[in-house]
Amino acid sequence: MTPAARLQAAIEIVDEVIASARDDGPPADAIVTLYFKQRRYAGSGDRRAVRELVFRAIRRSAVIPASGRSAILGLATDQPELIDLFGLPRGPEPRTEGEAATPASLVPEWLIPELSALVGEDERPALLERAPLDLRVNAARASRDDLLAQFPEGELTTISPWGIRLPATTKVDDQPAFAQGLVEVQDEGSQLIALACAAQDNERILDLCAGAGGKALALAAAAPNATILATDTNRSRLSKLSPRADRAGAKIETRLLNPPNEIANLSDWAGTADCVLVDAPCSGSGTWRRNPEGRWRLTPERLERLAAQQARLLEIASELVRPGGSLVYAVCSLLSREGAGQIGAFLSSRSSWIVQDTLGAAGRSDGADRLLTPGQDGTDGFFVARLGRPC
Repeated sequence: MTPAARLQAAIEIVDEVIASARDDGPPADAIVTLYFKQRRYAGSGDRRAVRELVFRAIRRSAVIPASGRSAILGLATDQPELIDLFGLPRGPEPRTEGEAATPASLVPEWLIPELSALVGEDERPALLERAPLDLRVNAARASRDDLLAQFPEGELTTISPWGIRLPATTKVDDQPAFAQGLVEVQDEGSQLIALACAAQDNERILDLCAGAGGKALALAAAAPNATILATDTNRSRLSKLSPRADRAGAKIETRLLNPPNEIANLSDWAGTADCVLVDAPCSGSGTWRRNPEGRWRLTPERLERLAAQQARLLEIASELVRPGGSLVYAVCSLLSREGAGQIGAFLSSRSSWIVQDTLGAAGRSDGADRLLTPGQDGTDGFFVARLGRPC
């Protein structure tokens, strides 16, 4: 592909990402992959170059561009050499006089008041920087120091005792340690959520919103003899956990929940869990550096629905924790309404519940507990709170 053809491909892909964001369709990564599956003539260099153009254009704009062409024209205002490719064979049509380009922005204007006060203007560029690749060592089967030798470019993470950090472009799927279940790809912040659960052998631990099970796997590695139940309302996501658990040698039970009957579905766990983890559905604002088009998908109405869902999940979890047990609440969000505000509202009607320390020196105090941010901690953005139920 010529440079002009690569630019035209980027425009076409961004158009698809825009449509997908509006229709709540597949993420940008999946769209890029499918685009090139249908165009086998594109070499690896072409794919890398186009992907880089696409994600630079997405990161540059906090709001949905008018079109892929508008987004790439915006990118060209920062990289004037791209303008010369407009009008070339196989490239975009020539730019017309006065044609609009998408302006640069980091955070949608309506969301700025929602951000935690800890995420100041100076920290916001880090929300869109490319994230590193973090591995979590399966502590039940391997030593982090021993495995580090298998990843020459790796370094130990500074907060999580289980983490190895690699360059963003590293591929690990074909590494023996991955195939043997000795490591999993997991951001350090996500590892710290599992660490906040302080899992112990012989405990009953419930991962209420397990998804594909990354945190349940971390809990099983930390406490191999615990009874761990991973639940979710999405069959497709939850089905991915069992093969991952087999590879890791982890004992994890799974259960599909049927809203609004979660309490009935979990009647055998009512008031008996030593720890309930609620990694709640959220805005994903803490993961924009991995999913920058997430800014395009979020609306005030969607945020309202998410906040209501989070409050409901906290209600459910509170009925499952045994007296003296713990509830760990986490969101990959930097919005106060989803983090400190959510826990503040929960505690306002449950004054006997106790705020427990979660991450020690990691993160910063935000309301009842801790906030991790890309700029301060080098992790994805997470709010984490650990609450103790009175005996």
